[in-house]
Amino acid sequence: MKIEVDRKYLTYADMELDALSCVRCELCDTRKNVVLCDGTLDAKVMVIGEAPGASEDEQGKPFVGRSGQLLIKLFSQIGINREEIYIANVLKCRPPENRDPSRIEISQCSPFLQAQINFVSPKVIVPVGNFASKYILSTKEGITKIRGKKFKLHNSIVIPTVHPAYVLRNGKKAQDDMLSDLLNVSKELRDS
Repeated sequence: MKIEVDRKYLTYADMELDALSCVRCELCDTRKNVVLCDGTLDAKVMVIGEAPGASEDEQGKPFVGRSGQLLIKLFSQIGINREEIYIANVLKCRPPENRDPSRIEISQCSPFLQAQINFVSPKVIVPVGNFASKYILSTKEGITKIRGKKFKLHNSIVIPTVHPAYVLRNGKKAQDDMLSDLLNVSKELRDS
């Protein structure tokens, strides 16, 4: 299998067409749908997760399961609706049994995400969870050390937060932490 990581797209439509027909890694054999994104290209906020789960694979849309419902509920508490957010994942296809993404899968999918970031050019990028945060920031630092902090990435500010699945497992304190991080997103949008 040839690894192509230097793909460049002249238009969003070119990237979308390539992604929706992608067969570059073995995830194409087990997916039901390519889960490219949800949202508008003029979104000021971009949320990036790790990979689609079962509900997302079924519906072809990111963050539609319990985690997604919580994510959208918390964003609405800070005055941002789902329609105002561009949502994507590092991987566009679900790894079987929600296992961790492999290096080949990441390398094959990364041009899609890079193109999405470039075309959307959001004011704020919110990677959720350890995996997405480490990937976006090219760091080994864990989410507990970097959550809620601001980082610069090209023309965007990155504010990582915990994954909503973590919040569902860990209750009120985790939810308060995530809400606090999202308030930083709201503040960044107001101040910019």
